[in-house]
Amino acid sequence: MRKYLLLFVLLIAAGFSGKAQIIQDPTTWTYELKDKGAGKYEVLFKLKLKEKWHIWSLDPGGDGMQIPPSFEFDKKPGLKLIGGVKEAGKKHTGPMDGVDGIVNYFEGTVIYTQNIEANGPMTITGKHIYQVCDDKMCLPPKNKKFSLEISGKAADTSKKKIDTVAAVIPPVTADSQQVATSGNAPDTVVSGVSGGENISGNSGDISGNPGMVSGKKTLAGAGGTDETDGGKGLLWLFLAAFGGGLLAVTTPCVYSMIPITVSFFTKRSKTRQEGIKNALLYSTSIILIFTLLGILISVLFGANALNNLSTNWVANLFFFAVFLIFGISFLGAFEITLPSSWTNKTDSKANTSSFGGIFFMALTLVIVSFSCTGPIIGPLLVLAGSGGILGPSLGMFAFSLGLALPFALFAIFPSALNKIAAGGGWLNQVKVFLGFVELMLALKFLSNADLARGWRLLDREVFISLWIVLSVLLGIYLLGKLKLSHDDASAKNVYGQEYVSLPKLFLAIASFSFAVYMVPGLWGAPLKGLSQFLPPMGTQDFISGAGSSGSGENHASTALGGIQPVKLVEEMKIYEPEVVKKFGLVTFYDYDEALAAGKALNKPVLLDFTGINCVNCRKMESAVWSDPQVMKMLKEDFVIASLYSDYDKLEAPKEKQRYSQVLGSDIVTIGDMNEAIQAEQFGANSQPFYFFVDGNGNKLIDKGYGYDPSVPKFLAHLQAVKANFENK
Repeated sequence: MRKYLLLFVLLIAAGFSGKAQIIQDPTTWTYELKDKGAGKYEVLFKLKLKEKWHIWSLDPGGDGMQIPPSFEFDKKPGLKLIGGVKEAGKKHTGPMDGVDGIVNYFEGTVIYTQNIEANGPMTITGKHIYQVCDDKMCLPPKNKKFSLEISGKAADTSKKKIDTVAAVIPPVTADSQQVATSGNAPDTVVSGVSGGENISGNSGDISGNPGMVSGKKTLAGAGGTDETDGGKGLLWLFLAAFGGGLLAVTTPCVYSMIPITVSFFTKRSKTRQEGIKNALLYSTSIILIFTLLGILISVLFGANALNNLSTNWVANLFFFAVFLIFGISFLGAFEITLPSSWTNKTDSKANTSSFGGIFFMALTLVIVSFSCTGPIIGPLLVLAGSGGILGPSLGMFAFSLGLALPFALFAIFPSALNKIAAGGGWLNQVKVFLGFVELMLALKFLSNADLARGWRLLDREVFISLWIVLSVLLGIYLLGKLKLSHDDASAKNVYGQEYVSLPKLFLAIASFSFAVYMVPGLWGAPLKGLSQFLPPMGTQDFISGAGSSGSGENHASTALGGIQPVKLVEEMKIYEPEVVKKFGLVTFYDYDEALAAGKALNKPVLLDFTGINCVNCRKMESAVWSDPQVMKMLKEDFVIASLYSDYDKLEAPKEKQRYSQVLGSDIVTIGDMNEAIQAEQFGANSQPFYFFVDGNGNKLIDKGYGYDPSVPKFLAHLQAVKANFENK
């Protein structure tokens, strides 16, 4: 009995020893085809996640580094996709430790639905790509193939009971073979199950077809969710939109209409009560018009389409153009107005004799004020995209509530009209202020497109420089030292001298302070308060202090004998963490190239299996790698290879594309290839994980080093590796 107890204790201890191990895919997928009649079907991808794991939403939000699931269907004659993929399940929306911005993700069970049309019997094939994470790490993206049969009796089989195919697979090792099962009867609706148990057919294809599907991983579409846990996100959206409505009131198009409209109702009404009632109906009509517009956007584009568009480079270019045009318009270059025929038609039907007439008066205001409200509604709709199906409608409701509120209040308290500030130059200054803000937002959308396409037009320091210039110009304008063609003369005090009002003075102070705050970013300061707006640190060409702590970038290059990485450098260097740029550490991105450098330099190679979205990887780099002693050893005694396991923007070389028995998935991308190296050669697939080899790929120490932010431990590990290498 004692020896069994001792064996049990040893096994438990081994589990906490930090030894590398394969983490089983915590997902189980089932596929279902539902016949809707008349040649229309629903393809259902049903996902069940193990406890404590989550999958990103189709609109993940965050800092743009999260990888949403995508679904690709092979093109076949007679097959047509209807709309995009819709997701349903327990959706969570909110902040997450280590991720900038608000993120959207699912836990538990998620169902993805794609509507299709098919003109006869056929086999529907394709693949889906997904990434799952827990609170400590994200596993590299997985590729899964699917196959579903549409038979001539599909309408009858849609009512049959679904049989789920399952199998239990022993722990995966480099030598293990996946269990192949096939549960497809001729009329079975479900093709099979894959996931942690990884049910597969030949070469990983559920249909039993060998080979793999290559191509770019594109987002198939977006849809609604049945449940959301985004109360906090919706509250923030409501408050931001309501503030936008109040801000719109201060624009010339709306502000000048308040005394005219309120006076019209109070003077044309027989009693004060009737005037108040008409003004309230007018305000309600404004709210109704904008809310209906928000609902229409939700119906036409889907729950999350706006947010999905915000991650698309073409859409970002479009947003850039729109914001640029609005910004230039606000600066006074031209006026953007809707067709005058719209205004004339609605104005002709406006009167106070009926609700319909009052409604058309409100519609006239909406049309006339578009040149001022449009630039505010634009960013609002982008923000509203993170609110799911309720986002656009809630956002427009809150915006219109803030816009309509002054009309109702001044109708109830008409004497307050005498106290509001007279219109004049300050209204134009509000427009100019908003014009500068629009230009800054336009640059953000251009940056998104730039990063997606790799143009390198707006690297981090270029982006920050433009924002600094715009902030300084705004401050100078607020102080009255910069004049535009349509500005009024500055106000003068009792002595005939021009002066600046206190509100404009404080706004100028804020603008200049904002510019000063950004200046250190030109030399690589992280600027954490703006991290969700700025391009990644890897796009920064110069960082002050790079190569400090005893050696610089030139010294690092010398330590490597002048050998520099070549493969994937242009594609991957934008993802370099701050510590790499700051200390001038030279890193390779290709496994074979790193081994060749290690052999040429006679140095051990540190294989850093990392991820773009790996929070703990960044913590290890900032807390451990940045230590002076650790950095000195890394730069002088090792060749560093940063192998990103979640990089999916490039395909692996054709000769390396294959099916991995260990991973149970196809090797298609560079990230897949790096993950396969880690899993097949070192028996692990979590990040961060550090393995140490010589130039021939032989291990220098049995154990890898996982996430453990202890400088003494990591330093001791490096010293042990170095000693083993020197004693070979």
